[in-house]
Amino acid sequence: MEKGMKRTLTMLATLCAVGLGATARGAKADNTAESTFKAKCAMCHGADGKGETPTGKSMKVKDFASEDVQKMSDADLSAAISGGKGKMPAYKTLSADQVKALVAYIRTFKK
Repeated sequence: MEKGMKRTLTMLATLCAVGLGATARGAKADNTAESTFKAKCAMCHGADGKGETPTGKSMKVKDFASEDVQKMSDADLSAAISGGKGKMPAYKTLSADQVKALVAYIRTFKK
């Protein structure tokens, strides 16, 4: 293979690898609080945060728009998410940034 052709192929392979890495990072960056909420919380709390799901009703989860939830401190909400509360499981696999984003997302349910 010619030297010039070899260099061109090497450059193309490098550009592809860089592009694939950027795509993977972009997909990871798209993991928003809303998608985390849908994946981890909505089964019980509902997409609207009202807790009107069969599981939410059986566990008597609170409406995220309620004063009881909205008056909780960010630290208390973070502790409930990370460590669990009552029948709610702990989500120890979430990063501190994901927990912080979920707390901010819960605040959007305020009436």
